[in-house]
Amino acid sequence: MEIHADLGQRAVLDTGTLPWLASPMAGVERRPLDRRGGEVARATSIVRYAPGSHFERHTHGGGEEILVLEGTFSDEAGDYPAGTYLRNPVGSSHAPFSAQGCRILVKLQQMHPADQQSLVIDSRRAAWVPGLVPGLTVMPLHAFGSEHVALVRWAPGTVFQPHGHPGGEEIVVLDGVFQDEHGTYPAGSWLRNPPGSSHRPWSEVGCTIWVKTGHLPVTIGPDGSAA
Repeated sequence: MEIHADLGQRAVLDTGTLPWLASPMAGVERRPLDRRGGEVARATSIVRYAPGSHFERHTHGGGEEILVLEGTFSDEAGDYPAGTYLRNPVGSSHAPFSAQGCRILVKLQQMHPADQQSLVIDSRRAAWVPGLVPGLTVMPLHAFGSEHVALVRWAPGTVFQPHGHPGGEEIVVLDGVFQDEHGTYPAGSWLRNPPGSSHRPWSEVGCTIWVKTGHLPVTIGPDGSAA
């Protein structure tokens, strides 16, 4: 299956308008954002767990990255409420479930095998630091090589300087409205700006975004591997 599989192309989606697709487990549904492969795939998705649903134990051959958007996500290691950021490195395994139901952003098969840091960050308690321009505050979540992941909060009227993304950029708008010269992106929007792209972002009303930069490969091989 290929969905926005060409990482050299810009992609913009309103995730709230996408249909929910069934997964192999009852009560677990997905909204694919990008995907290359079968059931085991390089994929970015919004996943919804119905109350009391679970997924079978599985191993992350290419790692797993999660942001809990709503409800409480759980596995045998603990409970992760909305706002939790998790990284399960290459070779890890777990049996996830949700007692009350949840909605999560999930990225699969996209970690470098040398990046073996497991992470659980509760963003409700982690510190914000000043950004590069007035009105911008940042919560760093992870960095490895050229890859950087953070939450970024924009006060109303904040404008950032024009800049490029040699290794690409991916954004999920969590609240408010994010903007650049290419468009306006309300809460629930997912953007992928390819390697070599540039833009000048701002927010008239303010927003909070999850942003990941420097992680997009220039090419993807026929087996889904990055190059």
